[in-house]
Amino acid sequence: MGNLVALIPLVIFLAVALIISFVARRRSAGEGGFVKEYFIGNRTLGGFVLAMTTIATYGSVSSFVGGPGQAWMVGWGWVYMAVVQVTALVLLYGIVGKKLALVARKLDAVTVIDIVRARYNSNALANISAIIVVLFFAATMVAQFVGGAKLFEAVTGYSYLVGLVLFGAAVILFTTIGGFRGVAFTDALCGIIMLVGIFVLAGGILVAGGGYENIMDTIKANHPAMLEPFSGGSMPAGLYFTQWLLVGILTFVLPQSMVRCMGFKDTKALHGAMITGTVIIGLMMIGVTSLGVLSAGVLTGSLADYGASVDNIIPQAIAQTLPAWLAGVAIIGPIAASISTVSSLLIASSSAIIKDVYLHSCEQHGKQPSERGIARGSQLVTLVVGVIVFALAVVPPDVIWKINMFAFGGLETAFFWVMVCGLFWRRAGKLGALLSMAGGTVAYCACMAVGFKAFGLHQIVIGIVVAGALMVVGSLIEKRPAAEQKAVDAVFFPE
Repeated sequence: MGNLVALIPLVIFLAVALIISFVARRRSAGEGGFVKEYFIGNRTLGGFVLAMTTIATYGSVSSFVGGPGQAWMVGWGWVYMAVVQVTALVLLYGIVGKKLALVARKLDAVTVIDIVRARYNSNALANISAIIVVLFFAATMVAQFVGGAKLFEAVTGYSYLVGLVLFGAAVILFTTIGGFRGVAFTDALCGIIMLVGIFVLAGGILVAGGGYENIMDTIKANHPAMLEPFSGGSMPAGLYFTQWLLVGILTFVLPQSMVRCMGFKDTKALHGAMITGTVIIGLMMIGVTSLGVLSAGVLTGSLADYGASVDNIIPQAIAQTLPAWLAGVAIIGPIAASISTVSSLLIASSSAIIKDVYLHSCEQHGKQPSERGIARGSQLVTLVVGVIVFALAVVPPDVIWKINMFAFGGLETAFFWVMVCGLFWRRAGKLGALLSMAGGTVAYCACMAVGFKAFGLHQIVIGIVVAGALMVVGSLIEKRPAAEQKAVDAVFFPE
């Protein structure tokens, strides 16, 4: 039998998110045309909303469930690894943010793939980009649905399927209705709720464990290696290096993050988002991972005692350290992380299908769909993609943080050199970009499939190195026509 008291706060949150999404969409109706409004919010995001929507998209359910679960098992070494996430927004806004926004405005671009197509003058590259985006986003969204539903089941006592239906239906609806602007505002709400959930859970763990000192004494007595930076060999230097790449340094090229650089209002908003967002993301990511370690002072059994999965640790910590109504408040944080990530990826997937493939094809064939038809098609695609992902999550896969990291690595491999070289290396060419994206992604996925590693490092290293080498070789052997290079220079490399 489910616990109604724990369920009520979540239902209230979902209702508020739906209302915010609906109101944001209604107030923006007619501004700048449907495509720009639905997929990019007509470039009107202020600093705080920009920061919070980026953080909420970046901070998925694995950041609140799988990551802290690993920290419970490994110790403070996992927290030291997570520290690199503080750099995420500085790298995003500082390296690509301003230039991406300037280029997007010159081109009137709505998606990251619009930028890719214009920079390399390649429909093939744009179509490959769209396929990669949709496939890896789908894997990430499945992980978010699964993580949120498992947490719901553990804390409220209602079934996994009930949780999946409840917030799955809510997130699909408010994304379909609200578009980019609705997603951005609900993301801001989700970000705030994530912080609230962290503080609530921190209080519960500290009280249940008899205070910080007592918790640390318990951990020291049971697992002294958890207090060491290398965690008794569980956190080798190679793992630090590759995780810093995966969840920190390379994240600024994730399409779901880059598209937010195309939606802010002005430079003041960008600078404000960089400062505010860096403080908040540091507090959030370091804080929630630290709670995973501290929960080892409360959940002192073996992993088998908690379902043999690290994904069960935070749900168990919430259920065992908080009264029912507070547990209902605490689970909103990680579920909000799940919802915000799914909503952002849904709208990005829809834009890849409608804007980057369908509308561009119509333009090439001299067709002009009506604004009403585009609106209906965009919302239908958003709904259909959401339903497909929902269906895939009905039978849940294990270890959601690994699924999330796999998708991160695939997207980073595909887009890192294509975007960095495209924005900052004049010589980067179409052949190099095609080889880099296709060859690097295939190399990464193949190595992941067979478990091959170079020097014991995560396969992201192989993917990035192969993609980089192919970009350089392909670009150097290709000769771009002078007129085409001049057109690219006018937009991307003005004197």
